[in-house]
Amino acid sequence: MGRQAVTAGAVRAARPGAGLRATARIVAAVDGRGGTALPVLDGAGPFALRRLRPYGPGARVALVGAMSAPLGGDRLALTAEAGDGTALTFTTTAATLALPGRTGEPATYDTRIRVGDGAVLRWLPEPLISARGSDLRATTRVELAPTARLVLREEQILGRAGEEPGRLRSRLTVLRAGRVLFDQELAYGPGVPGWDGGAVLGGLRAVGQLLVVDPAFEARPAASRVLGEGAALMPLAGPAAVVGAVARDGLELRGALDRGWREFARECRDGGIWEQE
Repeated sequence: MGRQAVTAGAVRAARPGAGLRATARIVAAVDGRGGTALPVLDGAGPFALRRLRPYGPGARVALVGAMSAPLGGDRLALTAEAGDGTALTFTTTAATLALPGRTGEPATYDTRIRVGDGAVLRWLPEPLISARGSDLRATTRVELAPTARLVLREEQILGRAGEEPGRLRSRLTVLRAGRVLFDQELAYGPGVPGWDGGAVLGGLRAVGQLLVVDPAFEARPAASRVLGEGAALMPLAGPAAVVGAVARDGLELRGALDRGWREFARECRDGGIWEQE
């Protein structure tokens, strides 16, 4: 598909050589039969959204990369809403690869998520890879109702095999009942002082986190612990906890986050929610 393609108004070409503009939207709602329906599943350009076979009453959606993106100058936006009482799992079929573009401008990738009361969202994309020469600013903002539950995994790989990374700035903000629960901004790559030093990555090239919000933590807060070299589980100020990890590569990073996943599964004692994909 060419980068000038237009589908349902979701992608529009700007002046010749300029970046791509694309949006996508996911809405989950109760279906009246104890399950979750997807009344809105709309995307174009690099956003090809596909329904997957559900494992239970919840809905599953996969993002299929239909074209190379984000490139420099691209403006991408993804919104998702899990309505009250729904269960939604979001995945991607492959890693997201940030590449340089022709404009010299940074790319942006904005994700906005709302999770209603009694709803469960499992947001489990594959890693974001920052290729040499790329410049990406990624933001994710999640708004949770008081009784919502969230499992969110974020993985960043700095450079493909044998190459230095591009410039990557990412921010993850999670609010619960209108109050900030987690707000973290990370920056790596050329022009970012000290990002590869001993106080930050120390030469490692993979970084990620697994964030969990569950009312079960109100009665049984998570305890801080080390999960292995470069990984730790830490409680947050609220019914939430996060596993943070740094590693040599994506495989090692996923292993560290999976260990955290198993720790959460034991503590929250809800196998249906915590079975891994």
